[in-house]
Amino acid sequence: MNALHDIISIMSLDDKQAFIKHVNNKNKRKDTLNTDLFKLLITDDINIKDKLYCDAKNADAYHALRKRMYDSLIGFMANRSFENNTGDEHEITRLLLVSRVFFEHKLYREAFKCLAKAEARAMAGEYFSLLNEIYQVQIQFAHFDPQFNLDKVLKNFTQNSKRLRNEEQLNLAYAVMRRELMEIYHKGKVTDVQQLITNTMKSFGISLREVLTFKSLYQMLFIANEYASINSNYSLVETFLVKGYRFIIDRQELAQKHLYYHIYILYFMANIHFRNRRFSECSDYLDLMFTEMHKQNKKYYSRFIGRYYLLLMLNENYSGNAQAILNLIDKAQTETKKADPTDKNDLLFFYVTYWLQQDNAREARRYMREFIHSDSWYEKRMGMDWAIKRSLVEIVMHAELEDPEQALYRLKGFKRRYKKYLTEVKEERVIAYTSLVEKFITDNTIIHSKSFIQQLNQLTQQALAESGDVFVLSFIGWLSAKVNKKPVYPAILNLINNYFSPFHSA
Repeated sequence: MNALHDIISIMSLDDKQAFIKHVNNKNKRKDTLNTDLFKLLITDDINIKDKLYCDAKNADAYHALRKRMYDSLIGFMANRSFENNTGDEHEITRLLLVSRVFFEHKLYREAFKCLAKAEARAMAGEYFSLLNEIYQVQIQFAHFDPQFNLDKVLKNFTQNSKRLRNEEQLNLAYAVMRRELMEIYHKGKVTDVQQLITNTMKSFGISLREVLTFKSLYQMLFIANEYASINSNYSLVETFLVKGYRFIIDRQELAQKHLYYHIYILYFMANIHFRNRRFSECSDYLDLMFTEMHKQNKKYYSRFIGRYYLLLMLNENYSGNAQAILNLIDKAQTETKKADPTDKNDLLFFYVTYWLQQDNAREARRYMREFIHSDSWYEKRMGMDWAIKRSLVEIVMHAELEDPEQALYRLKGFKRRYKKYLTEVKEERVIAYTSLVEKFITDNTIIHSKSFIQQLNQLTQQALAESGDVFVLSFIGWLSAKVNKKPVYPAILNLINNYFSPFHSA
């Protein structure tokens, strides 16, 4: 998909109709082809060039037309966004612009009223960068109003500058940590993430007590969530989870002003509860998340619906309510057709694992066939950890389909590709697990030997002691089911539920 198609794909029907009207109003000649090009782009016609220009020599004219169309779309979408957005940030920006116009025309009283209104909104929403601009304009024109309290504004400006500086430092730290996480996920870089977080926060002189806002909480929960995911141990972020929960409770009045971050925070909270096996608490946060997704005319509904359904189905599945999944899969597939490709891959991966846990490898294979890209593609797009899990699930699927040759072929490829990386990141348990799987596939009678059972028990106890992660236990549960000649799903639930006492609620 090229840039023009990308932009058009996010336009609503009203946007498209308004753009056609906008282009027609700008056209000074009747033979202009920009409207025709746009209409053909909407239909995904593959013969656009031939329909617009019969002569092959007009290739340069066609590309020039596309370039003009691209520039027009950028300008239109920018204006459309500014005109239609009724959020506080846009309203504050409008008030700032109007105040400047009033100052230019010496309407000082009206200008200061606009600034006062903008300041009140910016303070309520904790928009520190906008407050900085407001105070600078007030200071710049303060001499035009003898009644203006300059000392108070200077004090406010100084206090806000400190908050803005803290926010900027956190943004810088967040960018550094996100870049490092990308290296870990997509290039297999070996990094001590805990040390990375500690050193980065220290180097930027950041104290969370001074910078905690909805945006900063989202940023820190993102890093905490990724850190826990890399280590498959969400108990590591317990303390921060409690702080995040208290922050939400104490700042409900600001939630609607930061709806995007609020929804994301609720998602992180639900995910962390799920991974720590607090299924009831996860469900509560998912309900809150779903409610928020419907607010402001479902502004962020499509952005989060894929993540919502994925976590909802995972929570239902691992809390023992597998029967509810079938209906949810149908709903998810209907509502996530235009979801982010990453979210769609996550959902697809869940469908595969769900059917394997239900001892239906043929149905799992039907979904697995939709993964059409190479291992390298998934490593770059979805992350190293995700690609490793997908490969392991594919090996399990072939074993369940009683296709040992294909299973062993994929397993050997897995070891060639990932053994060195797994050793470097100290994930020896994955290597130990694949060794047991290889033994089982080669000779399925070996699962009754004392040596095999002992190794599996050791691996199980290690997983339970280190994290008790539901996904780790799912892989072990499959082997446990084979040893005990039991269905896979009950074996996984037995590992999750019988070996743990519940954590205390945040």
